[in-house]
Amino acid sequence: MPNITNYKDAKQPGAVSPAPSDPFSLQGKTEKYRVQLESNVDSGNIKASSIALQKEVTTRSGKDYVSYAESFDGGKTWYEPGSKPLKKLTTSTGLSAEEIKSLQPGGELNKSVIRATQIAAQKAGASPKQISQIKVGNDATPDPSVVGITTDTATADQVQQLIADAGRYKGRHEYPQSLKYPINMNENQDCMKFTIIEYVPSNLGIGAQDTTLRTSASKNKNQKILTTITLPMPSGGITDRNSANWQDDSLNPAEAGFGAAALALLAGGASDGANSFKSQLEAATKDKGITTALIAIKASEKAVGANNLLGRVAGLAINSNLELLFNGPSIREFSFSFKMTPRSKKEAQMVRSIIRTFKQAMSVKRSQSILLLKAPHTFRISYLTSTKDHPYLNRFKECALTNCSVNYTPDGQYMSYDDSDPDGRSMTAYELSLSFQELEPIFDDDYDDGKDGATGPFTNIGY
Repeated sequence: MPNITNYKDAKQPGAVSPAPSDPFSLQGKTEKYRVQLESNVDSGNIKASSIALQKEVTTRSGKDYVSYAESFDGGKTWYEPGSKPLKKLTTSTGLSAEEIKSLQPGGELNKSVIRATQIAAQKAGASPKQISQIKVGNDATPDPSVVGITTDTATADQVQQLIADAGRYKGRHEYPQSLKYPINMNENQDCMKFTIIEYVPSNLGIGAQDTTLRTSASKNKNQKILTTITLPMPSGGITDRNSANWQDDSLNPAEAGFGAAALALLAGGASDGANSFKSQLEAATKDKGITTALIAIKASEKAVGANNLLGRVAGLAINSNLELLFNGPSIREFSFSFKMTPRSKKEAQMVRSIIRTFKQAMSVKRSQSILLLKAPHTFRISYLTSTKDHPYLNRFKECALTNCSVNYTPDGQYMSYDDSDPDGRSMTAYELSLSFQELEPIFDDDYDDGKDGATGPFTNIGY
C-alpha cells in the first residue's frame, strides 16, 4: 500500500498525515504551539483521527517542536503522547497546569488547536465533508472557512452585526423631555438631576479601552441623552459609602514549608520534598532543634489523628502571620426616596410621566429578532445647587437603576382627587424609591482636582 500523505491521494484505505499546522500563540503569551493531525481514510470517509499538540522547545541544535498531548476525540480528552495504555494528561508531561486547563473543551488553547487542525486538514486537500468528519468535542464541526462559521473568536464584523441587531430593539426610543417636579421648581434651588442615556459598553480589556466613559460625559460622544428628570432633594437623608475589598489571609512557616515541599515533590520526588520542607522551617526558625521538634509534632498529629497536639501539650500555636490583603475594588450602591404630592392636574400628569419614564428606562430591551436582549438605559446623577454641581455633596459615576418601587398610598390609605375625568383622578401622593449601582468602582485618579502638586484647597468632595 502506498504511503498516503495528502487527502487528495486517499483513494484507498490508509493513513493521512498532513504537514504540521502553522505555529500559533495565545493572546498575551510567548509560548508557540502547533498541531499534527493523523487520519485513517476509507473511500473518502475519515474512520479515525488523532491530534497531537506540539510545543516549541530550545535544544542544542536550535528551536524544535515536541509533542506534549494527544487526543483521539477531537480535543475532548487529552492523553500523554505515546502512552500505552492511555494515560490522562498531567503536568509531568511538561505542560503547565494552566496550559492543561486551557486545553480542555472551551479553553482558549483548545479552541486554537481545533482551528489549527481544521486549517491543516484543509491545506492537505481535505474536502468539506472530510473536514466535517474530524470530531471536535462531542460534535462534528466543519471548517469555518467552508461553512462560513467560526469555532474560535468572533470577528469584528460579526460583533458589529449583533450590536446593530440589538440596536433595533422593540419599545420606546424617545421620551418626554425635561421632566421636573414640582413643575414650578425654582431653577436655583438645590435638587437632584437624573440624565437618562443609552447604555454603551466600555470594552475595557477588549480592544479599545475608554477609561473615561463612566466619569466624563463630555469625553464620550457616543452616548445618546434621552431625557432628564429633576426632583427636589430626597427625603430620609443623603449618604454615600466608599469601600474597598480587603480580606485577611495567613501563611505560617509550616504551610510555606509544605507548599515548597509539594513543588519539590513533583519535581524531584519524596526525598527532595522532605529536604525542602526542612530547609523552609530552618530558615524561618533559625534553629534546627525547633525545626526537628515541629516536624515530630506534626508527624504525631497525623499518627493519632489530632488537629492541635501542639496546643494541647504545650499551649502553643504556630505563628499564622495573619495579614489583611487587598482583594479588589467594590461597587457603590445608592438609594433615594421622593414623596410627590401633585397640586394640579398638570402636575399630576408630570408625576405620572416621571414614574413611567423611570420604570421604562430601566426595563430590558428586546431586539426585533427576539434572539438578543439589550441592556437597559443608564443614568448620570448629580446634586445641583444654582444649576451647578454641588461642591459639598458627593459625585456619581454612571449608574444602573436596579430597583424602582412606587408606594401609591404613602399616607396609609387610598386617596385620589375627585374629578369626573379619569385623567384627573390622580393619587393625592406618591412615594418613589430608587436604588442605583454604579457601573464601575471608584479609582484614585477619578478625583479631578487636588492631585499631587496642588497647593490650593479641594474644590469639591469628589466621589
